[in-house]
Amino acid sequence: MRILVIEDEPKIAQAVKKGLELKGYAVDAVYDSDSGLSYASDPDYDLIVLDRMLPGKIDGTELCKKLREDKINTPIIMLTARGTIGDRVEGLNSGADDYLVKPFSFDELTARVQALLRRPPVNVGTELLLDDLSLNPQTYQVKRGNKPIKLSHKEFALLEYMLHHQNQIITKEMLVNHIWDEDSDVLPNTIEVYIGYLRNKIDRPFPKKKPLIHTLRGFGYKLSL
Repeated sequence: MRILVIEDEPKIAQAVKKGLELKGYAVDAVYDSDSGLSYASDPDYDLIVLDRMLPGKIDGTELCKKLREDKINTPIIMLTARGTIGDRVEGLNSGADDYLVKPFSFDELTARVQALLRRPPVNVGTELLLDDLSLNPQTYQVKRGNKPIKLSHKEFALLEYMLHHQNQIITKEMLVNHIWDEDSDVLPNTIEVYIGYLRNKIDRPFPKKKPLIHTLRGFGYKLSL
């Protein structure tokens, strides 16, 4: 999953970026509303963390309104030092999905990020499921049947994205755009390597079960039965 942080205080922006990256997300950070509007218009972002008070032509509230007017429906968590009921109502009415007052607990931010990134069509409770494969975005547990599977952060992010888009064709470009941030040096065969890692953990150890990861030559990949 790929997240955009729009925050004018570099220390806060970098702390949020680093913390979310440790949770396995790909994160980009920008520091003003002009850059924020340009970046946030990219549909490859799965979530936006948006500061309310920003330098630039518009503030965070107006930026949020502009995105919604432009039919950009990416989930938005608004960060602000302004925490009155009126401020919260204004932020939510501008189109934000959630509102978090500074100073905030990073654990709370992470929980809110996870809540907004859940997709109801493939959820049962908090888990993402396909046949006997399960992934829990909150506990970072992955199982096939009753056997736990240990994944790296990138492998987990890759599998989570594929579970959100199961039974769909997923191109290499889609995976690069959602799993790696713009500063990453992704080689042409990087995706193939990571798909291989996943196969070695969720398919090959279970030879009596149907493989779940399929390569579609010339198109990309599909996670399906």
